[in-house]
Amino acid sequence: MTSYVRVSRPTAGVAVVTLDRPERMNAMSFDVMVPVREQLVEVGHDNGVRAIVITGAGHGFCSGADQESAGRPPYADGLPRPAYALRSLEVLEDVVATVRRLHQPVIAAVNGAAIGGGLCLALACDIRIASRDAYFRAAGINNGLTASELGLSYLLPRAVGSSHAADMMFTGRDVAAEEAARIGLVSRLADPVVEAAVDIGARIAELSQPGIELTKRSLHAGIAAGSLESYMPLEGIGQLYLRLLTGNFEEATRARKEGRPARFRDDL
Repeated sequence: MTSYVRVSRPTAGVAVVTLDRPERMNAMSFDVMVPVREQLVEVGHDNGVRAIVITGAGHGFCSGADQESAGRPPYADGLPRPAYALRSLEVLEDVVATVRRLHQPVIAAVNGAAIGGGLCLALACDIRIASRDAYFRAAGINNGLTASELGLSYLLPRAVGSSHAADMMFTGRDVAAEEAARIGLVSRLADPVVEAAVDIGARIAELSQPGIELTKRSLHAGIAAGSLESYMPLEGIGQLYLRLLTGNFEEATRARKEGRPARFRDDL
């Protein structure tokens, strides 16, 4: 059976998960997305991996729904049409949710088109960087559907603000890489984009593992928090947790005095 996912480890602590069906612009067929989720779970359980990069082979990051050869979702035989449709959505939604649940920061290296569900996949990542050839489209509205899918109407306004999100979702227009950087959809432009993403991952891998994990949790909780006052104590607890249970702060202080990189043991 053809595998449409590749996993590589180009440097210590960093794994690259590549959607590998370039002839379909890495569209979200089930024979791509089911193994993508499985590989993400497997890589996420590898405690030697400190950062994960997601990218696409060829000229597309992920072009969203595969309208020609979507395949069949697993465990759907015998279901009536409404239940089959729900099961199909559940499979794709679980890919986005899996990215969000991973302990490691996930970096989207957007090398080309990120359309529809592909835009959602990029938004699920913690960091997004893009090639100058990349572009983004909330495509559902162009297909006579809603622009909301796979968490888009939750994730996009939190990334770019409500006005930019509404512009993208109501018009279904292409947003080029330069505009994406200007409105905050991506944090930077870089070519070659995967190499730049691996460099970010390598920097993350040098830092405190629980510090990074708690920071990811804090970022997600902060985005969803109802108020600053209710949220701030959670951040404080995280700081105290590592301050009291590790010698990281003392090591960072010594390293600065000695003019060397800190070597965090994440222990006392």
